Amino acid sequence: MTSSMPSFASFYRAINGREVFPWQLRLAEQVADTEKWPAEVGVPTGLGKTACLDIAVWWLASQADRAPSSRTAPTRIWWVVNRRLLVDSTAEHACYIAKVLRASVGTDGNTEADHTLATVAKALRSLTSEPADADPLEVIRLRGGVKTRTPTDPAQPAIVLSTLPMYGSRLLFRGYGSSRKMRPTDAAMAGTDSLVLLDEAHLAPHLVSLCDALEECASKQRDVLQGVRSRPRIVALTATGRTEDQSRFDLDDRDYAHPIVRQRLDAPKPIRLLECEARYVAKTLANAMKSLLADAPGPATGVVFANTPKTARQAFEQLKKLMSDSAEILLLTGRSREREAERVRGRVLHRESGMAAGGDVGRRRERHLVAVATQTLEVGADIDAEYFVTENCGVRALTQRLGRLNRLGRHPHAAGVYVHAPPPSSRRMSGWPVYGEEPKDVKDRLERAQSRSLDGTLDLGSRHIQAVLGIPCDHPGRAPEVLFGLLWEWIKTTTPPNGEAPVEPYFSGVARADRSVSLIWRAHIPDAVPEDARPDDDRAYRLWPRARNSESVSVPINEFRDVLKDDEVDRIRSDRVTLERIRSADARPGDTIVLHTDRGLLDEYGWEPSSRLPVVDVSLLDRGLPLDRNAIKRLCLVSISDDLIQTALGVGRDDEEIDPTEKDRAADRILDAVREVGTPSGWDHREWNGFVDSLTAEVIQPKSEVARFGAKKDMVAEENDDEEKSHADEEKSDEFDELSLARQPVALHRHCTDVGNRARVIANRLGLPTDLIQAVERAGLLHDIGKTDRRFQRWLDPDDRHGGVLAKSNMPPHLWERARADAGWPRGGRHETLSARLVDQLEGQHGDGLLGDLLLHLILSHHGQGRPLVRPVVDRTHNGVSETIDGHSVHASADLSVVDWEQPARFRRLNDEFGPWGLALLEAILCRADQAVTRASTTTLSERRT
Repeated sequence: MTSSMPSFASFYRAINGREVFPWQLRLAEQVADTEKWPAEVGVPTGLGKTACLDIAVWWLASQADRAPSSRTAPTRIWWVVNRRLLVDSTAEHACYIAKVLRASVGTDGNTEADHTLATVAKALRSLTSEPADADPLEVIRLRGGVKTRTPTDPAQPAIVLSTLPMYGSRLLFRGYGSSRKMRPTDAAMAGTDSLVLLDEAHLAPHLVSLCDALEECASKQRDVLQGVRSRPRIVALTATGRTEDQSRFDLDDRDYAHPIVRQRLDAPKPIRLLECEARYVAKTLANAMKSLLADAPGPATGVVFANTPKTARQAFEQLKKLMSDSAEILLLTGRSREREAERVRGRVLHRESGMAAGGDVGRRRERHLVAVATQTLEVGADIDAEYFVTENCGVRALTQRLGRLNRLGRHPHAAGVYVHAPPPSSRRMSGWPVYGEEPKDVKDRLERAQSRSLDGTLDLGSRHIQAVLGIPCDHPGRAPEVLFGLLWEWIKTTTPPNGEAPVEPYFSGVARADRSVSLIWRAHIPDAVPEDARPDDDRAYRLWPRARNSESVSVPINEFRDVLKDDEVDRIRSDRVTLERIRSADARPGDTIVLHTDRGLLDEYGWEPSSRLPVVDVSLLDRGLPLDRNAIKRLCLVSISDDLIQTALGVGRDDEEIDPTEKDRAADRILDAVREVGTPSGWDHREWNGFVDSLTAEVIQPKSEVARFGAKKDMVAEENDDEEKSHADEEKSDEFDELSLARQPVALHRHCTDVGNRARVIANRLGLPTDLIQAVERAGLLHDIGKTDRRFQRWLDPDDRHGGVLAKSNMPPHLWERARADAGWPRGGRHETLSARLVDQLEGQHGDGLLGDLLLHLILSHHGQGRPLVRPVVDRTHNGVSETIDGHSVHASADLSVVDWEQPARFRRLNDEFGPWGLALLEAILCRADQAVTRASTTTLSERRT
């Protein structure tokens, strides 16, 4: 670390506005001195464990002045949890770090804090491929399975907040929410140059074992990056871990002497054991909380933990009956959309009337506030409740749940109840749901400790809990063994083998694998398309707006099938924009299902199978209104005639031309009818008025989407906000080279030169060996030369108006498919196939051994193809394609029906040499370089279509 780099204490103070705890400073200094993280960080909950993010960011910045090949601090920092969190203080903290660093760019640094932040921001930006324009730190959230992002630049410092399935599936080349062509890039981002902070790692023991097994699979392969950055480094963050050797980091005497740490460790948490029958668990949980609140000195806060969403819902309903007048009751189960979750989250974390840790002590609260929750509130929730009731659970879960009770030691009246019930008699397996046999051991330990208590209560404060509960007695269960043969099948991302093994059991375990589907609700659902329809086919009617993670709810697939019976539902196809009609029984884990809003099954707290109330279509907020009779009827119960809609669209009977005045008048009549409606069921009054006020009379008629009224430009949600920022290049189907559309025509030589230069810079920033830097640069220079094919050039420039050889066209998108057909370029043909053929024909190139193989593979795979084959297409051309490379004229067949049968063996050799993730990283460098250069010259297809 250079002398100019601020100390960690200064950085922490600048970010957080308070002094660092002793353990946080000690860990930062240990990481900086040893250049490695401990295997476990065993700090009790409530003591600022999210500071590990601060440490990782500061450590990365402190090494920015090193030669890239000697840097040991990973570029990407993953924070991985085992479940989707409703209240995620870590995500908020990560976004705040990025925000203050971004704000400090270019500042003078008048104060010590300003200088510290500006120095760290400058150091982080220097690591990127575009130091002058990049953000110091990128923050990405991977919380669902509908639509996700990946870092835009492999050299970009980033914090990625992810659930276990989202990280694990990416690591194994099957990224949930990833398009098929982006899976290798996502695997590279997860499997190289990454520090993985595994929050409450006891919930994900199989991921640690998986990473060890994968490292063995790649142990004899060449490191693409400096050794420790060639693979992910897993750090377990858990107070109830399994490691007992010196690789575990714990508190020491300096921490115990710190007044704030001591206050939190000694915070009283008296707990009483209560038993009941299995059928009365929900009722007992509710009655116990009511009893605790009866003794509260004033309006107080409480948390009730249940083990399953079903029990949580039942306890919630019981509490509402018992305390509807004296308490506000909330439900948090993790099965809710962002809209509903945000409202609950706002109440829980309100600094005056909620239960946020660090909120105002003299909170203004008129009545009690109680949150009934499942395990979703165990991790990531920085809340400080006064009262606590929990259903029986395991040692680790109880430790985490108690971390939400009197978290900061400010409530001397805090108290709790542990409710134990025998396992349900309906259980086919022995033990309790989720926790197996462990609740029996917990009860026995609590009873032994209670027998020694004078008043029958137990103090389960952080300092005493381990002595009472002892060593966790849970068993992580079994996970299948990863064999190289399985891994070899998974890395085949272009043409995944039929019947391949699912990846989730390998990181979640056999018993805990999350087999779920994502549900979204829409007022308008386009007709399902034929199986053979392609995205730009006239028969392919696109879902609008595109499905977003924020509107989805994850539901176990068995529960989904039980509720939907054998009904017909619409599933989003792999292109992520069109639908296919299936039976609910045929749904597969990971599917995204679209339901009509009048189907119900959702209430103000999330998934509720008994609800028949209409569901708000959140996809339409500030985006427009589908000009469809059924959609308008579902949305606001207004009946609009088909004739009136056709008139608004400008289509009369027998396709007669409609007078523009009559068309405008019809549009106004429809909008007036919608505006006159009162607030529909489920909508918030302000929310509905905002939606209606955003509508304009402008009718938008895209080629392959529903016609709709537009929304006012200043109210349209940005396409690049946090969850949406999947980037235009990833959203395009790329099936027909739509990446070749640009604002202005781009010359092929210029584009290839820019991509080669960008690839070289990224590779340099990452610290690749010289020969690999040269390989990715050369691949960038040659990746698109197959576009010199005469047919492709006629496609880009049918009238030869621009002259020269083009890489990008500014043709209007609606003419794109017609131009392809007229030019004779075969549907689905890949220009990268021709690029590789030309390079392969260059004298001496094929004899260049492994680097020659790498060059060909990078060219073939820069759009996600060639793993292990590029799919052939029907092509009857007898023409060839020619280009001059390094002063040599080369010629190759342009027939795209010919398969390169040498590519699978080439792909295998490269995996054997560089390892699956090393090769994926080399591909990602070229892929991201190409996308960055393309992004600078293109507009999104949605912009062009409208």
